[in-house]
Amino acid sequence: MLTLLLIILAVVGLLIIMRREAGAPAALTLLGILGLVGLLFDAAVIGVLLLIAAAVVAVTGLETLRKQWLTPRIFKIFKKVAPKVSATERTALEAGSVSWDGELFSGKPQWNKLLAYKDEGLREDEQAFLDNQCAKAAGMCNAWDIAQERADLPQQLWDYLKKEGFFGMIIPKEYGGLGFSAKAQSMALQKLSANETLMVTVGVPNSLGPGELLLKYGTEEQKDHYLPRLADGREIPCFGLTGPRAGSDATSLPDTGIVCKEIIDGKETLGLRLTFEKRWITLAPIATVVGLAFRLFDPEKLLGDEEDRGITLALIPRDTQGMDIGRRHHPIGSPFMNGPIKGVDVFVPLDTIIGGQEMIGQGWRMLVECLSIGRCITLPSGATGTARYALGWSGGFTRVRRQFNVPVAEMEGVQEPLARMAAMAYISQATVYQTANLIDHGEKPAVPSAILKSQLTEFQRVLLSDAMDVHGGKAVTLGPRNYLGIGYSANPVAITVEGANIMTRNLMIFGQGAIRCHPYVLEELAAKDANDINAFDKAFFSHAGLIFGNAARAFTMGLGVGKESVPFDGPAAAYAQDIARLSAGFGLCADAAMASLGSALKKREMLSARLGDVLSNLYLASMVLKQWQAGEKVEGEDALLHYSCRFLLHRAEQAFVEIFDNLPNRAIGRVLNAVVMPTGRRWDKPHDDLARDIAKRVSTHSALRTKLLSNTWDTDDGEQPNPLARYNALLVDYDRAEVIYRTVNKAYAKGELPQTALHPEARVEVAFEKGLISEEETVFMREFEKNVLEMLTVDDFAYDAFAKDKDTLINHNATQAAPINPEEARVE
Repeated sequence: MLTLLLIILAVVGLLIIMRREAGAPAALTLLGILGLVGLLFDAAVIGVLLLIAAAVVAVTGLETLRKQWLTPRIFKIFKKVAPKVSATERTALEAGSVSWDGELFSGKPQWNKLLAYKDEGLREDEQAFLDNQCAKAAGMCNAWDIAQERADLPQQLWDYLKKEGFFGMIIPKEYGGLGFSAKAQSMALQKLSANETLMVTVGVPNSLGPGELLLKYGTEEQKDHYLPRLADGREIPCFGLTGPRAGSDATSLPDTGIVCKEIIDGKETLGLRLTFEKRWITLAPIATVVGLAFRLFDPEKLLGDEEDRGITLALIPRDTQGMDIGRRHHPIGSPFMNGPIKGVDVFVPLDTIIGGQEMIGQGWRMLVECLSIGRCITLPSGATGTARYALGWSGGFTRVRRQFNVPVAEMEGVQEPLARMAAMAYISQATVYQTANLIDHGEKPAVPSAILKSQLTEFQRVLLSDAMDVHGGKAVTLGPRNYLGIGYSANPVAITVEGANIMTRNLMIFGQGAIRCHPYVLEELAAKDANDINAFDKAFFSHAGLIFGNAARAFTMGLGVGKESVPFDGPAAAYAQDIARLSAGFGLCADAAMASLGSALKKREMLSARLGDVLSNLYLASMVLKQWQAGEKVEGEDALLHYSCRFLLHRAEQAFVEIFDNLPNRAIGRVLNAVVMPTGRRWDKPHDDLARDIAKRVSTHSALRTKLLSNTWDTDDGEQPNPLARYNALLVDYDRAEVIYRTVNKAYAKGELPQTALHPEARVEVAFEKGLISEEETVFMREFEKNVLEMLTVDDFAYDAFAKDKDTLINHNATQAAPINPEEARVE
């Protein structure tokens, strides 16, 4: 009996010590005391075993002992197996900052650190811009007109964007810009997402490009000249990075700049001779100033002893002699300005380098530091805005579209995608807003930027597909009334640019995060590079303590024991506790993968992707909880919280299962499965009752729908009709209409109305004649049905409308001059 008790005490005690990462002295003390108790009280075998375990802990865990024999051996092995970090990789790793992503990597997230990032909301001028200028700009857009008729924004819209400073949202007020916060910039882009071409046109100059680069690295002369001109639209910028052979692998760009001297206006000028070919450059066809990334060489060593000076950035006026610019690409589904830029031996003065000579060779660092912010905002905000509009349109359409005498929103086959759309819009809105709030607090979230870009644009892909499904023929028939189809076809643009999602998911999220966000890996690599065994000992054995700690935390919490205390109330608390549990499991799996695969993990992209999926879903769920905790709740929002968190945690657990099943070392996979999920999976997909509740709320005039669509363009006072405003108006009147529908349809089913009254309008008129409904109700229904029919109607065109070359048009209904003689037509 004593033996069993000692074993239980040892296991429980060690789990507590491991969870708290109390270290070797605590474990040594526990094992030593229990071993002595065994020897003294007639349990000699277990006593001896416990004392042997204590001795092992002492020689491996106590610093003075392990440094004598163990650390040198581990350090030698580590030098051989540790991945080599190239200069470009190190630059990317050192870019940006680590905040909540680091907490999730630690396996013991401190929620108070996340909640400490208070949200001050928008300034008065920011909210006014959102309410007025953004609404007016959105109201000047019609997708069909922009995409098919003019392949451009209207001239009056271009003029308005420049006049109101849309291109200077990130430029400080002292330079004539708007000086917006990251949150305000994000919310403006969400509102402008009523039209994808408008969002891209405004978003790109405010993201990675000359404006941001000049702000951070430009010389005072460059800032004073360009920033005011960029802010008021006198200059339209573009940035040339990608090319035929340099897309996602931007560091491989083959474009060159050669330092040389040139006689300009009779004066010898030190400058660069550039040869470049760029593609897929947004705003290039109309840009007046071009940011350019290239590899700088100094073969004559005019600037110093180095010949290869590295990636460098320059700012070049459009009218520079020799630059070929102005042609357009044709992006799928959207005619935003995008095109190639070329040049051979284009000479520019040395002062065109952004930041001057001091920033020569710093281009890659400049780009990744800016990308850590810009990639958090532009495309994720566009995806979030698209999600909210698609949800608003779909909820409205499915409520007024009736089949089998009921709204299709009442059919479960439609409710399922509506609820999914609502959850993805809710998750996206919370994530992009709270991450922008981190930026406003000074963070530069490099790894979260990859999470947001890939995850939210993938949400957009699913959302738009769901929206197309529930709209049916309304959305597949293009024309001025179709508010969805062109945006749907343009979705691959968001999936592809600013780091293709395939690359981002498979290589960047975990690949960068494993080193950048891990509490100790970067320290271990630095110690290796410096050959500092003392620094390595400290980092490595702290790392070992973290591994044991995460194993204990994941296992005990997986058994439902020792749940973490979290600063959340109500339904959010359980989800926060489980994020902590899965965070511990993630940390353990990340270390197991790195330890078992070493540098080969880089090539195991599918495994890296699944580890990234776990991190991504935990990050998204955390942002949902932060938003829930900070925001005002509305009726029905708790259902959306439950659906969203269960959706994300289910996906996280699925990624865990796929990690366990695909680790090359099957024994490690089975051990991890037993430790991280000792009782199996905990989270099912969201239940149907949640889907039904959410679908009803987003397809009716409800507080939840209003909250989800807040700060979108929802007024019908623009130059173009606003489908969202029209659906909202119909939903306000829908309950009244539904009562009349039931009265009329019930009378028709009983035979009280003639069988020829097949249309709702006809039934209303006959019901009025028979006194079944009042004159007031009839007048109301005439107007209501007129508006419904307008929203259900699709466009049609002249037979020859789509043939660009009318000479190729075939008249399939032309009368033949003479019938064919069967005898002549016979083949011998």
